Amino acid sequence: MTEDALPGHQAHVLLVDDDERIRGLLQKFLMRNGYLITAARDADHARRLLAGLDFDLAILDVMMPGDNGFVLCAEIRETRDMPILLLTAKGETSDRITGLEAGADDYLSKPFEPKELLLRLKAILRRVPASGGAMPKTLHLGSARYDLDRGELFRGQDPVRLTATETTLMRVLAATPHQAVSRATLVDRLGRDGEASGERAVDVQITRLRRKLEQDPKQPRYLQTVRGEGYMLAPD
Repeated sequence: MTEDALPGHQAHVLLVDDDERIRGLLQKFLMRNGYLITAARDADHARRLLAGLDFDLAILDVMMPGDNGFVLCAEIRETRDMPILLLTAKGETSDRITGLEAGADDYLSKPFEPKELLLRLKAILRRVPASGGAMPKTLHLGSARYDLDRGELFRGQDPVRLTATETTLMRVLAATPHQAVSRATLVDRLGRDGEASGERAVDVQITRLRRKLEQDPKQPRYLQTVRGEGYMLAPD
């Protein structure tokens, strides 16, 4: 975690941008600076992610095919209080007003300096009241434990390094413990529903994740295969 990371907390950010190059660059940059990023390519993809995951903040591109960022912002605001930052190539006052009226907390026009984005995110998150009194949620997986709030895996007191893909898989599976999640759902959550080999890629990632979770990855106890349904996280 760098000096630009949020102290003591890895904020989970939903990043929505239809430009694959920009989306990838922002995801890598923000992850290097201490944020956990789940990316979506459009509003429909974002809705599916929002249905199964919790986020601390959303970054929404305004100009997207289908429903634009203004529409998605207003829709999120109807059910969630999480902060929203809008990104757009437009800088006109009317667009800023439209975004604020839709419920956005801040507005950043493209092109922008990455450092400015970090400062905006920190400022927004500082204004969000800390949740009071809630104990951290933890899933126990034998000698390992998974912190749901932070999205981190530990073995004893030692952190277990997870890749970005493994982190996303754990978040999705941990959101519904003891319930099977289909391969198709996991493919979608990983943003790979356009790939013919998407389900095979998920199988490979599950195998790698089992090596970090299980005493015997060939006979998994905690990350189980449910025949005909998908995969299931089965904590103690």
